[in-house]
Amino acid sequence: MSKIFLYSSLVLVTLMWGLNVIATKVLVTAFSPVTMTSFRIFVAGVVAFLILFLLGKVERISLANLRYIFIASLFNVVGHHVFLSIGLTKTTASNTGLILGLSPLFSVILATLILKDKLTVMKATGIFTGFTGVCFVILNGATDLTTISIGDICIFLSIATQGFSFVMIKKVTSKLDPTVMTSYMLLFGSIVLFGISRFMEPNGLATMKNGSVGIWLLFFASAIFATGVSHILYNRAIQEIGVAESAIFINLIPFFSLIGAVVFLHEKISFLQVSGFLFIVIGVLLGSGALDKKFFLRSKGFHKETI
Repeated sequence: MSKIFLYSSLVLVTLMWGLNVIATKVLVTAFSPVTMTSFRIFVAGVVAFLILFLLGKVERISLANLRYIFIASLFNVVGHHVFLSIGLTKTTASNTGLILGLSPLFSVILATLILKDKLTVMKATGIFTGFTGVCFVILNGATDLTTISIGDICIFLSIATQGFSFVMIKKVTSKLDPTVMTSYMLLFGSIVLFGISRFMEPNGLATMKNGSVGIWLLFFASAIFATGVSHILYNRAIQEIGVAESAIFINLIPFFSLIGAVVFLHEKISFLQVSGFLFIVIGVLLGSGALDKKFFLRSKGFHKETI
């Protein structure tokens, strides 16, 4: 698979994920957040299995791989989406999109600890810069540490759990097709999410009877494209080009979500948010290793990279 196709698909994925922040913000105000999320993920899983069937890739999974897939789903689907859906009820879509931009740095940190990737000075600088940017975002509007939004903390936890899942995905996709793995992850995760929702939101099912035609169209668009198709594309990119290089494109999520928040939700963007966005982008470019690779090529006499 060519890198041009992979990079183009990653841009499309980040566009869908950035705008999905806006869609999810709307959906969690119309339905109980965790209950709605369990149904959304289940629909995404059904779509993923339909894609599997059409591609003729339905296959039996070994117990060892099922274990890794289940663990990855607990973090990538359950943990990430529980914290994300709850956080969106307590913070703005613009803050959410900016904090989600820190996800690549978590991937780099965990890849260093678990996959033994090398941590260079430039990567360490990037990690520090990226976290500084998120501090700007979280402290936006807070008069002191006691007034920091609990919603921002939940979004922060959502990317921490997702970062760990990306490392698990890298371990599994070396032996398993990403489309197969994604389908099972979404299915397992939706079942666990539904069980959690029954405890957290006893009346959650009743709220699913509400919603206009427009809300339900948004629900299915979020489930099918922003959750099902996009996760398949992103997990395939992890298999082809690795965790760190795929994570570089997460930079675009804050950009798309900021634009969406302004255009669709009419949110106002502050100076601290813009400053945080710049710090996060610089931090991810440094921390992901993208610039390390560029400087290495220059030092070896290469001035152009082929794709």
